[in-house]
Formats: sequence, C-alpha cells, structure tokens
Amino acid sequence: MSADPHRVLCCGENPFIRISETDGGPETTIASFWRNVLSPAGPGHVLFLKSELTDDQWRIWSDNIAMTRWLQKTIQGVLNPELADLSIPVQEAVFTKDGDPNNFYTEYVSGELDEISLTWFDLGDPLMIHTEPGERPYGVNTVLIPAAGTRLVMNATQAKGEAWPRERDGRPFSTSALAFCESWTEAR
Repeated sequence: MSADPHRVLCCGENPFIRISETDGGPETTIASFWRNVLSPAGPGHVLFLKSELTDDQWRIWSDNIAMTRWLQKTIQGVLNPELADLSIPVQEAVFTKDGDPNNFYTEYVSGELDEISLTWFDLGDPLMIHTEPGERPYGVNTVLIPAAGTRLVMNATQAKGEAWPRERDGRPFSTSALAFCESWTEAR
C-alpha cells in the first residue's frame, strides 16, 4: 500500500440532489451540501441551492464563510462555474443531520429566514470513486451511495421533480447521491 502522492485539500462529505420533473429534462433543483472536517479555511458546512424554491437563483447557507468562499474559488467553482461568483450572498445557518446511510439520511439547514431539509432514501449499494488531478485540477476519492428517492423542502414547500436512475461504470446509480469519506486533492 502506498500513499497518494497528491496534496490533500479537504475531506468530509458532499452529498448532492439533482432532480427534474422528467427523466433527462431540465434540472428543477440542484443542491450541493458540504460538511468539511478539514480544509485550508477550517471545518464547516455549506449548502449551495438553485431551485424553483429560490426563484432559480443560487443561494448559499453556511456556518463558515471563509470555507465557503474557498470552495467557490476552488473545487465547487470548478464543478459548477456559476458558483465561482463570490458576489452571491452567504446566509448564516445552523446544520444538523438525522438518519443513517442504510435507510435514509436527512440534512437540516436552519437560517434566519429559511428552514431547509434535504433527504435521501431508497439507497443503493455504495461504490468508491477515485480520480486523479489531470483533466480537472482536482482529484477526488469518495464513497457514493446512490439515492433513488430524494426530497428537498424549503419553508414547508417541497421542490418539484425527482431523482432518476443512471448507470456509473456499469453499476446502478442515480442523479442524486450521498457522498461520504470524500477527499479532494491537487497535484503537488
């Protein structure tokens, strides 16, 4: 066994929800949730959300704005260039979770004006993904657990759409998944 030669940038969790009203149709909600235990800007949580519930505009909630801005300048900004925009306001929030990755998993986000819950259920078999920095500036090692079912609720209104089945490397997957034990790297 050998050590990964790349520099570790951050590690934690990054579950996501991508839902649409029809299979292959435009995404009606995109949610990227981060729980970092290690990053250059410290630990923390952030939710990036774009949905009909946010008037199709990106909104951000966090308990560590420095970590959030770092993610926007680096990994999240590369994954979704719209989120590299540092002028998007960040709202202070408190984060809690419930459930387990065998049955269902819920993240709760409580802000001054908003109450949000993100739930993943009907969970599939985990698969481990490992990519090297190269095509993108960052590599990732993560355990993905596909979710056939998801629910995102903001201020008592449920987002429209659903997760859709996909295949990844010949294995059942989904447009939504839990992502645990996630470590992002860059070349030294």
